[in-house]
Formats: sequence, C-alpha cells, structure tokens
Amino acid sequence: MTRTLVAFHAHPDDEALLTSGTMARAAAEGHRVVLVVATDGELGLASGTYAADGHLGSRRLDELRVSAGALGVARLVYLGYADSGMTGELLPDPPGRTRFLRAPLDEAAGRLEAVLREESADVLLTYDANGGYGHRDHVRVHEVGARAAELAGTPRVLQATVPRDTLLRGLDLAARVYHFPPDFDRAAFARAYSARQDITHRVSVIRYAAAKRAAMRAHASQASAEGGADRTLAAFLRIPRPLYDLVFGREWFVDPARRPGQPGPVSRDIFEGLP
Repeated sequence: MTRTLVAFHAHPDDEALLTSGTMARAAAEGHRVVLVVATDGELGLASGTYAADGHLGSRRLDELRVSAGALGVARLVYLGYADSGMTGELLPDPPGRTRFLRAPLDEAAGRLEAVLREESADVLLTYDANGGYGHRDHVRVHEVGARAAELAGTPRVLQATVPRDTLLRGLDLAARVYHFPPDFDRAAFARAYSARQDITHRVSVIRYAAAKRAAMRAHASQASAEGGADRTLAAFLRIPRPLYDLVFGREWFVDPARRPGQPGPVSRDIFEGLP
C-alpha cells in the first residue's frame, strides 16, 4: 500500500542529517515523500563565499532542492519564515517575513496543517521537545509539528533522534580517521537526543547511504567556514565510505504516543501498524 510521508525541518541541511535515509528509502519503495522546511537558514554559519552578498538564504534553498532531488522527494515546501538563529538576542523580523520563533503557534501550525491535509499524510517526521541538540528553531518545529498533526488528524508523528550511546560511538569511530575542529564539543552530544530505551523505530537505511551522502554534499555552504576551518558536516563527508555507511546506516525515531521508557518492540518500518 502506498503511503505519504511528510518530513518537517527547521532549516535546509537538517533533513540530510537525521531523516534523509528514511526519506530515500520511502521514495524508493514507492511512497510519496514531501519535505517541508520552516526557514531558509539565512543565519547559518558559512564562509564569505556563500554569505558575503547577503543571499545565503536563497543559496541554502537552492542547495535544499538539490538534496531533495537526490532523495526522491516528490514535493518541497518552504513555509516562508525567517531563521531565528541558534542563540542570542532574537533579531528584528526582516521585511515581509516573521522569524520562526516569533510566529504565533497556531499560525505556523496552520501552514503545516494545510500541507498535511492536502497530502493526506500518514506519517509526520519532526523533532523531540528538546529539538535534538537544542536549537531553538528545532524546538519550535516540535511545537508546530505536534499542533499541526493534531489539527490535521495525522495518524502518526515520529520524532527524529539518535540514541546517545550510538552517537558517541560513531563520533569515536570517526575520530580514528579524522581530527575534529578544536571547538568540537563531544560532551555536548552526551546531553542531546534520546536514551536508547525510548527509541520506538530503528530504520535500516544502509542501502540508501549514497543518497544520504549526496544530500549532505548538496549543502556545501554548511560545510564551509572562514579561514579554512572545518565544519561538522564537512567532517562527516570526509569519513571513508565503508565507515560512513556503518555510522549513518540507521536512523531512529521516537513515537510520542508511547510513554517514555515504556517497554515494547522496536519497529523497523515507520508505516507499520497504520490503518
């Protein structure tokens, strides 16, 4: 049976890191995949090559289109909000747009609800209440996604995540062949994402590792930095292919309908059990 998957993310490149394998797998298996981003990511870090002329946002949306093509996405939707930035004072709204963090919840949820209804979405991918690693736009994606799914009656919401212990093991493996930048904080990942006992879905995407790598590579601006410094995305792309497939060959989700820590089988199919 053909299903419809909607993946909701805060910025261009977020889709590549946590859900691209699941999206590519769903598309390859004949399901309809829709990608929705809230902002254009204009406040993301990037070298002057990409950002100096003030058009980083439009470049990142172009990169997103390339990523979506690599993953087999059938429809790409930009909700039109401005990037809120990760930390610090929330900047004034740019002309004609509202920063995502400042948008009223029901207004933003209404924009996503419209997509969910138009697509008769079966599954919505979003983030947990902490926004994974804590970016405030990611937290807002969780809030907006939960409300939109409630309004649209979407049957299943899955929160993209990573089990902390697996994440740390993967970083340690990568560190054997690559030296992370001095500001890379391994300890920060020990506080992020989810405990293994809370994982409800573990999806094998190793057959789609090439598509996932292509999606990451599409976001060239987010692998760039001034002075030749490296970025985390660039570090991931330098991992040799066999090791890359091992590190990124699975994706994980939490079904918020299941109480945290509640025992139960871990599903390998995001559509399993739907009506």
